[in-house]
Amino acid sequence: MTFRKFLSRFSMFDLVVIAMMASLGVAIKPVVVPLTHIITGPLYIPGGVIAGGFYMMWIVLGAGLVGRLGTATLISTVQAIMVISIGIFGTHGIMSLITYILPGLAVDLVLFVSRHRGCCLGCCFVSGIAANISGTFLVNIVFFRLPLIPLVLSLSSAALSGGLGGIIAYSVIKQFRKFSIGNLGN
Repeated sequence: MTFRKFLSRFSMFDLVVIAMMASLGVAIKPVVVPLTHIITGPLYIPGGVIAGGFYMMWIVLGAGLVGRLGTATLISTVQAIMVISIGIFGTHGIMSLITYILPGLAVDLVLFVSRHRGCCLGCCFVSGIAANISGTFLVNIVFFRLPLIPLVLSLSSAALSGGLGGIIAYSVIKQFRKFSIGNLGN
C-alpha cells in the first residue's frame, strides 16, 4: 500500500484531528516533564516516564476520535517529524524517529489485536499503557540503560501513568461522542 493510498482512507477532518493531536502532544511535553522531575528525580526515574502518560494521551485520544487503524502511528510520525524539524522540544535527535513512532505503533497494535478503535475504557486504558511502556523501554535501551530494579520501577510507573492517560483520553472521547463529532457517530 502506498502512502498516498493509506492517507486517502482519512477525511480532511481526520487529518486535522491528527495534526492537532500531534501538536498538542509535542506542546505539552516541555511543560509537563519539568514538573514531573520534582517527583521522579529523587527516585532516579526519568521524568518522561510519569509525564509520558500525559503526552501519550494525545495519541490514544486521536486514535479514538478518528477511529481508523493507523491513526496513532500517523500521529506519532507527525510528532517525530515536528520534533526533529523544530529541534527545541526533543533531546533525542534523529533517534526521535524511533522513540516517537514506537508508542504510536504500540497503540495501533493494541487496537488491531483487540479489534477496537479507542471506543471503550478498556482499549484506551491498555493503549495508554502500551504507548508509555514501549516509549519508556525504548528510551531506556537507547539512552539511559538503567539497571534492572530502576528499570522495573520505571516501567511500572510508565504503566500507571500511561493507563491514567488512557482513562483521560477515553473521558474526552466520551464527551465528543455525545455530540457525534467526527467519526464517533458512525
